[in-house]
Amino acid sequence: MQAYLVGGAVRDELLGLEVKDRDWVVVGATPEDMLAKGFKQVGADFPVFLHPGTREEYALARTERKQGRGYHGFTVYSAPDVTLEEDLRRRDLTINAMARTEDGALVDPFHGQTDIKARTLRHVSEAFAEDPLRILRTARFAARFRPLGFTVCDQTMALMRRMVNEGEVDHLVPERVWQELQRALHERAPDGFFEILRDSGALAALIPELDSEEVFQPAMEALRCVHDKPGTSTEERFAALLSPLEENAAIARAKALKAPNDSQNLARLATAFVPQLRKMDPQHPDGDALLDLLDQADFWRRPERFVQLLTVLRCGAPTSEDQLNLLATASNVASGVDPKLLLAQGYTGKALGSAIRKERLNRIVDATSRPDH
Repeated sequence: MQAYLVGGAVRDELLGLEVKDRDWVVVGATPEDMLAKGFKQVGADFPVFLHPGTREEYALARTERKQGRGYHGFTVYSAPDVTLEEDLRRRDLTINAMARTEDGALVDPFHGQTDIKARTLRHVSEAFAEDPLRILRTARFAARFRPLGFTVCDQTMALMRRMVNEGEVDHLVPERVWQELQRALHERAPDGFFEILRDSGALAALIPELDSEEVFQPAMEALRCVHDKPGTSTEERFAALLSPLEENAAIARAKALKAPNDSQNLARLATAFVPQLRKMDPQHPDGDALLDLLDQADFWRRPERFVQLLTVLRCGAPTSEDQLNLLATASNVASGVDPKLLLAQGYTGKALGSAIRKERLNRIVDATSRPDH
């Protein structure tokens, strides 16, 4: 029984990056062997165990055979006779198919170190074509490592195009697509993810609304803009991505991707606000229209989401800065209305609601009608 450090830990160490997770492959062992040594089994689809001391993951060496379409169309074979090279061969990219022995020697049967030096993302073998999710993973690694100069090699790009043409991408389940997309939105160059998907043809299959040049470029500009702001959330990045779309198209795509509700709602708001803001005359602002926008955004109950919305609109809305400043000013002054003070004046029920709205409107009109608003 031998254990090898594999995958991202080996790759990142060779790249001089911080190693965050350490995964191991065990050759020559059975599940019973692992349990006898105190490991705890956690893998449902194939044998993965947690080390009793470090809690790092140890997977038994395995091979996979394609049996059907999509991500789940595989049978897994794991036994003591599976070699390290056979296990590494099933991996996606050569830079992820390296290992180190317990005493630190590099095991690199597919020349991943050479590709690291050449800054190349290259598939390990033709088995890459058996799993369409690997197109998204390759695009995600391209987004992560593009600042280091990595590109997808021509042979791998050609293979991905062939997979798309053969309909493999159509069998990806939305949950897996969203998982990769969400991670890609937080990579170092998230626009690189979508560029690789577009170049391979996968974008037209997965998010066709973004595939045309007139939509793709503003979407990437909005995404880069939000990405460059420190600490932005998945919701903001996703809304920026869809910001060039019309509201109905954005809603439909967000649902089709099975994005979480917060991401769907921010994308809906951003695309709904663009045409309304575009109509607004900064020289003659409409207080009622501004108050209606705050109501639509549920600003009174969700002020933190409204801040996210402004971030997205500043990056992705084809409106003037003056129109967005009007909206920000309206939110600042209207939030100062204290319902408790109006209650103390004797307002209750519907009359209280009307008084609150009237006071908010008065403050918005007063603040936005001044020359320095």
